[in-house]
Amino acid sequence: MTQIQQGGLFHKVEKNIECSYVSTNRHGGAGKGIFSTNNMSYGVGDEVVTVTENRRLLKRQLRLDALLSAKQNHGTEVFCLTETLQTDLEVSGFDALVTDKTDVGLMIQQADCQAVLLYDPVQSVIAAVHCGWRGSVKNILAQTIAVMASEYGVNPADLLGRISPSLGPCCAEFVHYQSELPEEFTVFMIRNNYFDFWQISRQQLMSAGMAGERIATAGICTCCSMDYYSYRRACRENEGRTGRNSSVIYLKKRQ
Repeated sequence: MTQIQQGGLFHKVEKNIECSYVSTNRHGGAGKGIFSTNNMSYGVGDEVVTVTENRRLLKRQLRLDALLSAKQNHGTEVFCLTETLQTDLEVSGFDALVTDKTDVGLMIQQADCQAVLLYDPVQSVIAAVHCGWRGSVKNILAQTIAVMASEYGVNPADLLGRISPSLGPCCAEFVHYQSELPEEFTVFMIRNNYFDFWQISRQQLMSAGMAGERIATAGICTCCSMDYYSYRRACRENEGRTGRNSSVIYLKKRQ
């Protein structure tokens, strides 16, 4: 069974619909070698049958009909799911997923990047955002919230948010930050060359209209913890070859 390291039920339930979220670690699924175990990505060189099994186990554990995922590319495109899914779907060229449909999990694949999970209990709308440092520079979080507002009538002040296990300020070293990061990020530099991207995301969410007390951070660094796949750690050990953790948010009708 897939081991879920972080998860919970968002505390507001309206319209007889509840919202849950999980983040998986690298334990409990299938896989071998550097993909041992529970890799959730088809795009990193693991066997297709193994990834499919890991996703099947996750769906069974969460009692979901389907997973919606993306071939992420560190851009800012947002995919809105407007039809009910009966089988898994992976779309290309998107880094944020939004829906108001029940029984489908919006899944982000990550190995140090953040998954930022958003829920509007008023409109019963969810979003899952793949947010690495490039996504932070492009402010994909603001773009996603803008789409939620324009397409689903979401008021950003109503949103609840969770920032998944991801690269922590302890390990987020950017030696070339002057050419990679905007000047306004320097206020989040906690020591020479090290940045707190958890706080960057929090600030970007608040600037987009969210209330600070409605944003929670897992506070787990994937690079430090051997329980998680980490791209930065893999660059030191396996030339960057590693699996992907996942974070999933989903809506279900209350029984």
